Amino acid sequence: MKKIEAMIRPERLNVVKADLVKAGIVGMTVSDVRGYGRQRGQAANYRGASYAIEFRGKLRLEVFVREEQVEEVKRVIVQAAQTGNIGDGKMFISPVNQVIRVRTGETGPEAF
Repeated sequence: MKKIEAMIRPERLNVVKADLVKAGIVGMTVSDVRGYGRQRGQAANYRGASYAIEFRGKLRLEVFVREEQVEEVKRVIVQAAQTGNIGDGKMFISPVNQVIRVRTGETGPEAF
């Protein structure tokens, strides 16, 4: 199993979710997060006053998939989340060593 963690623009969530559901992904976790990447925030003006926005609002999308689903899910997330502008996000893929279903105590593929 793999954990796919994607930092995406909040306004792209509905498109990403719909496309993942079409691809057969049945569960995901979404969290509000703030951070910055290469752009290191940005300057903004409000009523004549200049201020810095150091952290941008993003969503962290976590999806756990079987090994054979990884390439499809990567493709779906990139296509659905991409706007072509700076700040589209990042994706991280990590191995998952063990899964346990808390309710039943099942482990491994049965718990997924």
